[in-house]
Parts: sequence; structure tokens; C-alpha cells
Amino acid sequence: MPNYQLVLASTSPFRQQLLNKLAIPFQTTNPDFDETPLKGEAPSALVKRLAKGKAESCQVTQPSLIIGSDQVCVINGEIIGKPHTRQKAVEQLSRQSGKSITFYTGLALHNTVSGETDCKVDTFIVHFRQLTQQQIEAYVDKEQPFYCAGSFKSEGLGIALFEHLEGKDPNTLVGLPLIDLVDMLSAQGVSVL
Repeated sequence: MPNYQLVLASTSPFRQQLLNKLAIPFQTTNPDFDETPLKGEAPSALVKRLAKGKAESCQVTQPSLIIGSDQVCVINGEIIGKPHTRQKAVEQLSRQSGKSITFYTGLALHNTVSGETDCKVDTFIVHFRQLTQQQIEAYVDKEQPFYCAGSFKSEGLGIALFEHLEGKDPNTLVGLPLIDLVDMLSAQGVSVL
């Protein structure tokens, strides 16, 4: 079996921090893949396609296992992107107040030697507290979650927005399902432990 380098097809500091938890060396690269949703594409199909596309789009020069991941937040059946502005973050959190929202996170592991790509989708449900406008604005001003799906950082103060969380892997909520990734790496002969 070749000696693989591990590559994260993402420049996200959040995904890099998560992958660092596994204490294995990895490189990062910026994937070259169009992330435009297809008309009528279901959230789970979208994140699976994007994770796979990101992993397979990376150009490397040595045998590699390339990790691709993508995530969307769904509120009342509608895919919600990153807010990018304070106003949109406040609007998103106002819509989410007192409701449950679902995150779909696609994960792909591409083996550049075999050409095969393993893909999975993990879901995670966030149940929000009933929040006041003042609480929402105070939170947005403190954490400025403008580049986070759902307009919060669950690894920070965002945890105070929730009544409870539902899912198999809390890392999924941040954007990289590590439990599934450990299984996928193991299937490629890479033991994290």
C-alpha cells in the first residue's frame, strides 16, 4: 500500500481545527469546484456532490487521500447560506428562534491511487431557544458569525442559543464529521490511533 499524504480540500480554519483533533499530519489546498446548487437538488444530494467534487478537483503530485466536505443549513425546507452581513445574520437567527433546523454535511475521501471516492452524508438537528431580538443582536455583535452556516458558532458562545442538539457527531455541526472520517480512513488502511 502506498504511503499516502492526507490532504484537506478546504481553506476553512474551522475544518482545519477539527482535523487537527485527529493528531495526524495533513496538507490543505483550495479546491477548484463550482459550488452552484442544481435546480431542485435536495440538500443531502447537494452536500454529497459538492464534497465529492471538492475532493476530486484537487491536483496533487503524490499518492493522496483527499478529504472534501460541504455543509448546508435547512430552515423550513429552504437551504440557507452563510449570512455575510450583520443584518442577514440577525434575520437568520430571528427565523430560527424557537425552531429546529437541520444541517446536512457531506464528507468525501478520494484515493488518488485507486481513483475511488467514498462519500457519506451526516445530519445534525439544532433546537433553538426562544430568543429575544436583544439576545440575537447581542450574540451577533459578540461573535460576528458572518461566515458560518446558520449564523452561529456552536464551538463558542453560539451554544447558548440552543435548547438541545441531536446527532451522532458534534463535529458535524462545525463542518467535518470526524467519526465518519475515522471509519473512512481506516477502510483505506490509515489508523488514527
